[in-house]
Amino acid sequence: MAGRPGQERVLALEITREGFEWALARAVESSCRPRLHPSRDAWRRALRRGEVRVQRDPERDAALRPLPWPALQVGLRGEAVRRYADEWLVSVSDVTALAGEVRRGGGRGAPAGRPYPLPQPVAAVIGATG
Repeated sequence: MAGRPGQERVLALEITREGFEWALARAVESSCRPRLHPSRDAWRRALRRGEVRVQRDPERDAALRPLPWPALQVGLRGEAVRRYADEWLVSVSDVTALAGEVRRGGGRGAPAGRPYPLPQPVAAVIGATG
């Protein structure tokens, strides 16, 4: 974290809730999930057309202990990138020092994460229901 050449800073990007939910409502999973797509070909078509891609990863707390919900990596392209830059971005903060403190402290004193409450229609698009 923030140690490789060209990756020395950790930034916190704040975006609007409306923007985040706009993106998730149009998201396509990076891997085929039969529950969400009728066939592999349908998933591939959706992936090619989609401007927002999500990938599930294990969520961990600051001490790297697993949490009971997944983390989402969100990738944007096309119209989603334009909206992100022009409409959704609220602030950019350099949190490199805080990230270093958390890393050195093994996560002690770090804020605990919590699940993001998704509206039902958005949750259904990314398969976060049930």
